[in-house]
Amino acid sequence: MSKHFSLSELQTWDRFTRANFINSLSGFKSLSLIGTVNGNGVSNLAVFSNIVHLGADPALIGFINRPLAAAPHTLQNIQETGIYTVNLVTESMYKQAHQTSAKYPDGVSEFEMTGLTEEYREGCIAPFVAESPVQYMLKFEQLMPIELNNTFLVIGSLQEAYVPAGMQEEDGFLDLAKAGILTSLGTSGYYKTDKIDNLPYAKTT
Repeated sequence: MSKHFSLSELQTWDRFTRANFINSLSGFKSLSLIGTVNGNGVSNLAVFSNIVHLGADPALIGFINRPLAAAPHTLQNIQETGIYTVNLVTESMYKQAHQTSAKYPDGVSEFEMTGLTEEYREGCIAPFVAESPVQYMLKFEQLMPIELNNTFLVIGSLQEAYVPAGMQEEDGFLDLAKAGILTSLGTSGYYKTDKIDNLPYAKTT
């Protein structure tokens, strides 16, 4: 039997309990680290669990940035340089990835504070995470403010991708489980994944 929760009941809970409930309700999400750098060359690294595919042609990927007062550095760096990296998270690095969500002051690199390794590739000013087996580079394209809660949809176009050999299947599908990529639930839950199936394109007949 299901237990019913009304909005009015949720609003009586303390804000942390309510946030954990609602953040978990939307289900499992991607788990990634976004790498950026500011104009002074100071790197920044932040964990995100709301990165979404927006389209394949053109190849667009978006993420939700929290209000600037709570999380200013990633968005400021992206707007300043126009380039950023996305690095998927594995079991060997999830605790360090989680720690990047701490509110370090401006001018302090999360790479240094967490022990993750900056990796620079030709043609990309922003750092990749060397420990991540799946990495890609995005070019900033559009910022869409969401007035309801003062957040922002940040849209980037895919420029480069780096994936382990043997992970791509014949139809182009990337079996991320082969690389040990984790998923997240809420703001603090981390889970392993196992592939169940890869179904063919659905048709009416």
